[in-house]
Amino acid sequence: MGLDDRKLAVLRAIVEDYVATQEPVGSRALVERHQLGVSPATVRNDMAVLEEEGYIRQPHTSAGRVPTDRGYRLFVDRLSRVKPLSPAERRAIERFLVGAVDLDDVVHRTVRLLAQLTRQVAVVQYPSLARSSVRHLELVPISTTRLMLVMIADTGRVEQRLVEMPAPIPAEDVTDLRRVVNEKLVGTRLSDTPPLVQALVDEASPGLRPAMATLSSVLLETLVERHEERIALAGTANLTRGGLLDFQGSLRPILEALEEEVVLLKLIGEVEPSTMRVRIGDENEIDNLRAASVVSTGYGPGATIVGGLGVLGPTRMDYPGTIATVRAVARYVGDLLAQN
Repeated sequence: MGLDDRKLAVLRAIVEDYVATQEPVGSRALVERHQLGVSPATVRNDMAVLEEEGYIRQPHTSAGRVPTDRGYRLFVDRLSRVKPLSPAERRAIERFLVGAVDLDDVVHRTVRLLAQLTRQVAVVQYPSLARSSVRHLELVPISTTRLMLVMIADTGRVEQRLVEMPAPIPAEDVTDLRRVVNEKLVGTRLSDTPPLVQALVDEASPGLRPAMATLSSVLLETLVERHEERIALAGTANLTRGGLLDFQGSLRPILEALEEEVVLLKLIGEVEPSTMRVRIGDENEIDNLRAASVVSTGYGPGATIVGGLGVLGPTRMDYPGTIATVRAVARYVGDLLAQN
């Protein structure tokens, strides 16, 4: 049965009041607080239909009602208007992020900012090496037989590896190696580098070939084989701010899930470009998060997505405000990466 506009207005009012007050919502309070234009008896009838259809429920002996996951989903899809951020909030985001000195600082500032603005748990994935390109490769002699290989990605990620050479290597050979590997690999996506690295060995002059063969195996390990993804987390204490009905009364499953990096990556690391993803309660594939909601999106310079970010909180979440904040922060971080 489709819901008419009045019942949808009642559902919107219930969601907004419950999110604001943490108290189950009664018909009298709805009539007093919202211009619904009908009597409490009519609102009670509408609430009975909403309950029958599975959009609201009665949590205990209280006379009030609270939204179900299904009610929140309808609210997010059809009833909520995304709140534009105030000029003060925009300035705060800009000021907070603009002082960042390097990629680590950008990620840590972003995750703290998201947690503060949304009052939820914030999760930010470091730019994924799998989606990055080579910006520069540096070879730093440490001794006659040891080099430090430094790979700088276009997203700001920096990876370092020690290279043990088979024989002492003169400074001019190090210069040649540096020039050749940069000419071959700069601008290439990391996932596309293996055939080029093999070509470096095949094309090397006989004198450089042993050194290049050793360097190439470390290059492959750096560029392709060790793509551990990193995650930053902030605001776990925000989980305790809620009411008794949040998280079905137990934080333990949520806290256990937040300790698993694989779980966090699954939550925020698989988002399509320019998409906001809202998962409510039972929509979460992870059992321990069936009492939580997750709002996430991808971020990156321009149209390129290099990582995901988002927030996790109770299903009783300010969805319009949270969606607006996550979207705005993702856009600012993307702009910052594009500038640098």
